[in-house]
Amino acid sequence: MPIPTSRTRENARITIDAEKCNGCGLCVEVCSDNCIAMKDGKAVVSEETAVFGCIGCGHCMAICPTGAITVEGRHLSSADLFELPPKSEVASYESFLKLLQRRRSMREFKDKPVEQDLIEKVLDAAMTAPMGIPPSDVNVMVLNNGEKVFRFSKDYCEYLENLKWMVSPMGLMFIKLFYSKQDYEMFRDFIKPLIKVYTENMKQGSDIVMYGAPVALYFYGSPYTDPADPLIAATYAMIAAESLGLGTCMLGGIHPFIQQGKAAKKLREKWSIRWKSKEGLFLIMGYPKVKYHHGIRRTFANVDWLN
Repeated sequence: MPIPTSRTRENARITIDAEKCNGCGLCVEVCSDNCIAMKDGKAVVSEETAVFGCIGCGHCMAICPTGAITVEGRHLSSADLFELPPKSEVASYESFLKLLQRRRSMREFKDKPVEQDLIEKVLDAAMTAPMGIPPSDVNVMVLNNGEKVFRFSKDYCEYLENLKWMVSPMGLMFIKLFYSKQDYEMFRDFIKPLIKVYTENMKQGSDIVMYGAPVALYFYGSPYTDPADPLIAATYAMIAAESLGLGTCMLGGIHPFIQQGKAAKKLREKWSIRWKSKEGLFLIMGYPKVKYHHGIRRTFANVDWLN
């Protein structure tokens, strides 16, 4: 029973070269759906799988020490294999933590374009993120220069002008009556002033939707996507950009507004946004205009160690 995505509705196909197989059984151990079995000391494609069949995760192909296994389908092939970097080249926990500690949300950028190869490196890193059942259903819209970013922000603000009824006294009263207390407070205390400041500044030619960033990446899913997948990919992109000397900021005030209604659909189509998405996130990035000298410690609401 193949798991459908927007990209495929078929299972992947496993091929095993019996002459190359050394019978180690590692492929059987890592296959979570029993797609491979051992027979007469060799790995063979199983006649019965547990639930879904081969989803194209590639674990069996990646762990085989002799190259006996090939997986094709679901946008996966043997050409996608690469040698893992040696442990000696992997960042230590201490160096990785220092990278994260240096990161701060950046909203002030130099008037300097970000090179295309850096954007591609950020995307390459983001594609390594765990993104649910393969093939990934995460989509990315790339605004790779300041002019495109500004035009999107302007279109977005024009779109928001038509949504001001949502935060009008009558609109807020409706939300108060039929939605949760938290939703009402969010609309009253965050969304209403947010729409106002976005649209009023744009009328003056000032973009505080994207803060004049030279690059913006919009990570979003399809109707098949796990809602967390675009957010995880955006987080990987943010960390990668930091490692390349770029400043970044996650923006959550755009995605929720462009999901419902004819006007939202029109905006999505104009900007080649392929799907409505349960979750999505904009990441802006560019060369930092300011330099911070101190970090600020963050905390979780709770960390409960359960016995």
